[in-house]
Amino acid sequence: MRLERKSVKRLGAIGGILAMLAVAGLWTVHAAGPEPIVRIGGDSDVDAAALGAAIDPLFDSEAGETRALIVMHDGKIVAERYAPGFGPQTKLLSWSMAKSVTAVLIGLMVSDGRLALDSPVPVAAWGQPGDPRGRITLRQLLAMTSGLDHVEDTEPLAEADTVRMLFTDGAQDMGAFAEAKPLAHRPGSAFSYSTGSTIILSDLMARMLTDSADPDVRRRAMQMFIDGRLKIPARLDSLTVEYDAAGTMIGGSFMHMTARDYARFGELLRNHGRGVVGHQIVPEKWIDYMRTPSPRNAAYGAHLWLNRDSEESALMPGQAPRSLFGCVGHDGQYILVSPSQRLTVVRLGMSPDKAQREVVKEGLAKLVGLYSR
Repeated sequence: MRLERKSVKRLGAIGGILAMLAVAGLWTVHAAGPEPIVRIGGDSDVDAAALGAAIDPLFDSEAGETRALIVMHDGKIVAERYAPGFGPQTKLLSWSMAKSVTAVLIGLMVSDGRLALDSPVPVAAWGQPGDPRGRITLRQLLAMTSGLDHVEDTEPLAEADTVRMLFTDGAQDMGAFAEAKPLAHRPGSAFSYSTGSTIILSDLMARMLTDSADPDVRRRAMQMFIDGRLKIPARLDSLTVEYDAAGTMIGGSFMHMTARDYARFGELLRNHGRGVVGHQIVPEKWIDYMRTPSPRNAAYGAHLWLNRDSEESALMPGQAPRSLFGCVGHDGQYILVSPSQRLTVVRLGMSPDKAQREVVKEGLAKLVGLYSR
């Protein structure tokens, strides 16, 4: 259940369990109407025929099941297509694209002075004198270099920490599960992609907002922060986050938005934190920081994938501009942002096989390549 050697370990992969959920339709709200919705207008840079020809292969069976695709150029939707049963009002699951949303929320707390990048993260489980985990910083959690012994993907599947945290013995209190892990490496010394790191960030945010351990209080406090600081100002009207039983936002995997709102989030990143009407919602310096390569993996920033050569890369180095970056989720969820091309592309769907994901990546690279750099 691995990608090729030079690839991230399935980006929150939970393989067979998630495939069963997909078949059951447990993570998607279907839009009314059986017919596919297609709107391909093209623009002055790329005509509609060329754009349509690049998009068609992404809806072929070789790519798995593409449910929604949006192309935005210069801030306008120039192409939009959905599979039958899906449409502009369909909320689709983010999987690990949620990590980038979580990082933006962390940035807002840093700008408020609630958190500091290079200060040790206040976690009670790490507070005993001499506990080496007490040196883990916010910067290291964001860069996936905390050193915690979180196993994102393994065989047998049921023993993977991500599966246990999201679905079995860790699901009631995901933050406690992730925070209980010992160190596998010295903090800051090694890159290890970890949904558990994002859950720790989610728990941290809730604790910054309320001293209460009551799950309802934690949920309300976090939701008020999300609504007031991101959802409403960025006009992400469909943004819906899930919480565990302890009231911790499941910020590494379980957020839902329409394809158009995922595209708006991509545009927020492309425009250095400015919303659709030009207001500065997230500090520009924070977006720049998210796009800064980690010293331990050039293809990863702060909860954001970068189009750089690396042993662990989730994008398409060599096939698209080096400045391209993106949010990537399990089984082929993508928000791709290319600042030099003034371009944002969203692809949502189900591509459980490695060969299908390669077709998706190649198709997206060709689509991006239609636009001048």
